[in-house]
Amino acid sequence: MRLSREKSLLLIVDLQAGLLPVIEHGEQAVTEAAWLGALAGSLEVPVWLTEQYPQGLGGSEPRLLEALVDHRLWQKLHFGAHDEPAFAEALAQSGKRQVILCGAEAHICVMQTGLGLLEAGYEVYWLVEATASRRAGEARLARERMTQAGAVAVSADMVAYEWLQRCDDERFKQAHRRFLKGRSARPLTFT
Repeated sequence: MRLSREKSLLLIVDLQAGLLPVIEHGEQAVTEAAWLGALAGSLEVPVWLTEQYPQGLGGSEPRLLEALVDHRLWQKLHFGAHDEPAFAEALAQSGKRQVILCGAEAHICVMQTGLGLLEAGYEVYWLVEATASRRAGEARLARERMTQAGAVAVSADMVAYEWLQRCDDERFKQAHRRFLKGRSARPLTFT
């Protein structure tokens, strides 16, 4: 299963300002989600964000919002975003079948969202370096559970190059200048 930008949607779950200080590797999750979100915007891949209880956990991290060209924001009460009827209906109407999933906390809202998407027949791609929890061990356990359930663990580089497909067109040259070249030396932790 290869990713296609025509079939893809990037879903960033609950990277909220009030939650991030207690998330292990939270800064990296924001940086990587923002990077892929900006690239997605340049390639016309939709970016959706969710927020859980923003009155207590704050809104989406400002650095993330600043990086995004365009996005759709969903407030949710369920831990799993796909359990929200309006979200599920809008996703079905979008025609997107490949969901690149990341955010916090990996073992709660991200995992429950992913399981709901898998149950509904979507392809789910777990963006490893942009998915985190209070404890890294729980993020690893969530990834293991998700891959056993049928999700595919991916890195942002994998996603980017599959969306781009080739190196000899202007789209790749622009993405290389704006996004890929500077990222190559950045150290990452994969949980």
